Amino acid sequence: MAARSNARKRAFQILFEADQRGVSVREVLADWIRHARSDERQPPVSAFTMDLVEGYADKVNRIDDLIVTYAVDWDLDRMPAADRNIVRLGAYELIWVDDTPDAVAIDEAVQLAKEFSTDESPSFVNGLLARFKDLKPSLRRSES
Repeated sequence: MAARSNARKRAFQILFEADQRGVSVREVLADWIRHARSDERQPPVSAFTMDLVEGYADKVNRIDDLIVTYAVDWDLDRMPAADRNIVRLGAYELIWVDDTPDAVAIDEAVQLAKEFSTDESPSFVNGLLARFKDLKPSLRRSES
């Protein structure tokens, strides 16, 4: 499972970089793939990382709408960038990746928050993703 955790971490880094640069995640993903092919010091971008980034890119507007709706007292722009992108990735995996158990998607996002963000971030990420988990059936139905 360490390979999937590493793939999630790389997907988060791609989302974070795109957010910081103000470019699309697909552009950053292409950059990472290109660098991995041209520089043997760069590890290859795994298929799971690509699936997460591409899947998120397909749902970006819906995910941001969900965050804005359910992140009580937090505007998307005021939210720490790490938290914003961890929740984006976690929400995508939790709601739309069927082969990842809900608890795993939430736990992995919380672990990213512990590694990359503030002391308060893990509980924020956990709470928001737990809310999405509870709403998951209705969120998926509303897309049909």
